[in-house]
Amino acid sequence: MASPRVQRMSSAFSRTSSGSPRLQVLASHRSSSLSRFDRESLSENAADAAAAEAASRAAIEEFKNDKIFSKFLVDDFNVTQFASEALSSGSAAASSEKLREGIELLERQLRSEVFLRHDELLEQLSSLKETESVLTVVRAGVEGLQASTQRVRAEIAEPYKHIKTKSRQLASLHDTVELLRTVIRVLKLVKRLHELMESGSATADLAKGAQLYNEIETLRKETDLAGVEVVDDEIPWVLEVGTQIKNEALKGLEKGMEALNQAEVGSFLQVLYNMGELKPTVENLIGKYKGLTVKSVSAALAMKPISSSVGSSLGSGSMQRTNTSQGAGNPRSRESLWQKMGTCMDQLHGVVVEVWHLQRVLAKKRDPISHVVFLDEVMQPGDPMLAERVWETVVKSFATQMKSAFTASSFVKDPFVVGYPKLLGMVDGLLERLFRDTNVKGVPPAIKPEARDQLVAALEPFQTAYLGKSLGRLSELVNSMFPSAVRGSIPSQEQVFRLVSRIQEELDIVKSDVKLTFLVLQEIGEILRLLAEKAEYQTATGPESRQVVGSLTPQQLKNITLSLQLQDVHARVTAMLVGLPSAAIEVLSPSLGSLYGVASDCITTLFKAMMERLENCILQIHEQSFASEDMDAGMGNGCSKYMEDVQKSIMHFRSEFLSKLLAGPTLAITSVSGESISTGLARKLASRVLLFWVRHAAMVRPLSESGKLQLISDMAELELVVGQSLFPVEQLGAPYRAFRAFKPLVFLETSDFASSPSLHELPPTIVLHHLYTRAPVDLESPMQRMKLSPQQYSLWLDAQGEEQAWKGIKTTLDEYAAKVQARGDKEFSPIYPLMLQLGASLDWKSSRLLN
Repeated sequence: MASPRVQRMSSAFSRTSSGSPRLQVLASHRSSSLSRFDRESLSENAADAAAAEAASRAAIEEFKNDKIFSKFLVDDFNVTQFASEALSSGSAAASSEKLREGIELLERQLRSEVFLRHDELLEQLSSLKETESVLTVVRAGVEGLQASTQRVRAEIAEPYKHIKTKSRQLASLHDTVELLRTVIRVLKLVKRLHELMESGSATADLAKGAQLYNEIETLRKETDLAGVEVVDDEIPWVLEVGTQIKNEALKGLEKGMEALNQAEVGSFLQVLYNMGELKPTVENLIGKYKGLTVKSVSAALAMKPISSSVGSSLGSGSMQRTNTSQGAGNPRSRESLWQKMGTCMDQLHGVVVEVWHLQRVLAKKRDPISHVVFLDEVMQPGDPMLAERVWETVVKSFATQMKSAFTASSFVKDPFVVGYPKLLGMVDGLLERLFRDTNVKGVPPAIKPEARDQLVAALEPFQTAYLGKSLGRLSELVNSMFPSAVRGSIPSQEQVFRLVSRIQEELDIVKSDVKLTFLVLQEIGEILRLLAEKAEYQTATGPESRQVVGSLTPQQLKNITLSLQLQDVHARVTAMLVGLPSAAIEVLSPSLGSLYGVASDCITTLFKAMMERLENCILQIHEQSFASEDMDAGMGNGCSKYMEDVQKSIMHFRSEFLSKLLAGPTLAITSVSGESISTGLARKLASRVLLFWVRHAAMVRPLSESGKLQLISDMAELELVVGQSLFPVEQLGAPYRAFRAFKPLVFLETSDFASSPSLHELPPTIVLHHLYTRAPVDLESPMQRMKLSPQQYSLWLDAQGEEQAWKGIKTTLDEYAAKVQARGDKEFSPIYPLMLQLGASLDWKSSRLLN
């Protein structure tokens, strides 16, 4: 195996001599002889090499383990640093001696290496000599190769130079031809432009001229024509014509947009497109219109011009004495402000419509040659429409100027707060006109539906202030009706009228705007709740407010007056809601409910006291005997004594109380039942009296034929006095039908009970209680069984209802059956099966007449 150095030399020789057969033979022969030599020398000196290798490793290990010599083995050994450390350690002599010993060790090792590898070194020396002879042969071959290359280069260089020169001449000729062609094309286009401009300036000619100008400019940009005299002479005129065409196109475009003429706008847009100026021109127009909107809003809210105009009309002396706050209250300044605001709305409308018109034409117009839609040329996908961009500027400018005017200028703030509905009406008018004027089928409108919310949001400070003033005006009226919240005072009719009129005015002012109407209704709701609270505080309580035997007390009169006033307000406000959306009623429904509740509470106690008085009078029917066949004794004028008390009480109630309660305004009606609270309570009182009498008349036991006649006579008297003094009985509905059905029931034969149509008009308890009057004595009624007084039993019936009453009746029937069976009787009274049959067949759940 050859040594590494011999292998490298052999490889280099092989690469160098690869181009010469002679060199290849020599290299092969030398390589084989060297390989034999290496194998023999390695076999002879293997032991010595192993020993030398072991000694070298031992020396290296000794150096690594030594703290001084190990420093010499690192890659970044620094001689200066080592010397400095040796001198600073104070043992320089020891270090020097140590280094001397190391040098001697290295020298011994080197001598040993040379001695052990003496034959190998001699071999390497002979190999170098042979290598030099090989390199001489290679050098001769390389020189021959260089000479051949020089000859080839001399044969190829001359044709290459000739071809390169000809190619350069051809490229120059080609550039010259292209330049000449471009010059000729430019000159032709300039000539056509001359002819066109001399022929006239119609829009069609402008479009052609613009196209020619654009082609000339395109050629100039693509090819450097500077220095070509025939072209340079024409360029100033071409540029002048281009400026002239562009100016005429811009003027025509502005006129067409002002006149909203689609044909004109489309023609001049074509001119600008042909010139390559479409997109920058549209951008400039949008910027111009944005500036106009900002300027228009700023001019409308500028205080100084308005003050100057007002001051000039008042005179110089007046102008000096007029400050900003005084100017805000001047009628002329307010009128001037509103006029400027109206002008601003007209200008904004005109700007937005013109931009929308431009947008519409751009969306429809196509280039007749390339068929490109103009709108696609001026907009990128996803960009907002032109009208939307201008409208966004309108909203931002409006919001900024309005906020500044509200915070910094009472001159603008005060009129706009007081006249906020008018300001909102102007905004709505602007939006309505924009929607109407840009509502074209197949074309997006100029503004989106949320545009109103955007502008109204800018007016929010004025809206809040306006609602606050509205609430303040109404609160002031309510507080004046109840000064200092002193108990005992009640408002006058004039004060109530002023409050209702003010509410009507507040609604009339804002009725044109639905959202503002709802906001004002919320303020009105708060006022109605405040009115209800103050009226409730003024309501009289105590025994004097509940007495019904004597004359009308001042406390009762006060409660009646408050109730009628609240009913009047309730009815008039309810009438104001006619024609408004149903949601408006829902806004005021809680407040109207509070007002209705207080108005009802003012007089409910009085009606309850009248009801209790009449019930006590009717309950006296049980103290009178209806069993005698001769009923003339103790009866005067054809009616019972208890009935006389009922009549006297009802007529007293009519003269003292109901005459006041039922004499209120005709508008005092509720939105639900269509009647006043007083009328509704009178109706309930009349219904209760009729049914209460029927209930207890059915309980009269025993009842003779004369007793039946007396009951019917009392019934007629009761119907007459109730109809005349409480409520028309014919309008009572089911209670009156039940009252009328009791008369035939009294005279009905027991055998005909089951088939009588009157049963369906009466509560089941009344029917069954009347049958007790026809039953034997041992069939006790529930009242007798529970040992209750008529009043207690009546209260029990009111509390339990018809179903529980039937259970009580069923219990008495079961007890009666048990008694009969205990006696051993074979038959029951005919009333027993009849009552069981009726109890099972009658509808106990549907009867709620007395509740």
